Amino acid sequence: MTVPPTPAAELAKLAKTPFPGASTDYETARQALLAQEIEFRRHMTRLTEQRRALPPGPVIEKDYRFKDEQAFEVGLIDLFGDKDTLVTYFWMYGPQRERPCPMCTNWLGAVNGNAADIKQRVALKILGRSSVERQFAFAQERGWRDLNFVQTVGDDYARDLGVLLPDGSEYPALIVFRRDGDRVRLFWASEMTREMADPGQDPRDAPDIASLWSVLDLTPGGRGTDWYPKLNY
Repeated sequence: MTVPPTPAAELAKLAKTPFPGASTDYETARQALLAQEIEFRRHMTRLTEQRRALPPGPVIEKDYRFKDEQAFEVGLIDLFGDKDTLVTYFWMYGPQRERPCPMCTNWLGAVNGNAADIKQRVALKILGRSSVERQFAFAQERGWRDLNFVQTVGDDYARDLGVLLPDGSEYPALIVFRRDGDRVRLFWASEMTREMADPGQDPRDAPDIASLWSVLDLTPGGRGTDWYPKLNY
């Protein structure tokens, strides 16, 4: 028999404000917020379980080609190495761009700090339309040591994902693949497109994969409406 979880509002009563002097209004509002945060945590746990329970995705039939860090041409299944799961991020650093997208750069900087640990569990590859050498040179400039960059050969991959625009600019794409014997299947793809954004908000996933925004969301001013990271300050 499954024991139901303790109601969030009841758990919230166990919290203690870490500093003295809080007003009654603050204590009441913070407790109500904490109950919602507990419910949100539970919802995110259910969402994660639902994601893991997805049925097998479509087999990737097209023979997409890539160049790895040694400039060897490889197929999608080769990017798995000895892992059964492959996490890929297609970043906005095509040959038409003088410099990469600042937001992609911000996100990859955070991922680099966790990449060595992530790669203990899954394969992790950063895909771009620029040459491997160009991507790697920028990584060296930023001090990234644990990310593996891969060049897409031709534009079929980006075009089929729908992230390549007619003017040569791109959108990013976070895609997770799963090995199925000698085949590759899609497991999950970020599909919250720009058209799905709520009024007044930038497109975003749930959960938000950018630690930048997650941290700013904890602050009084939040993430703001007109500020974005830059490559240099």
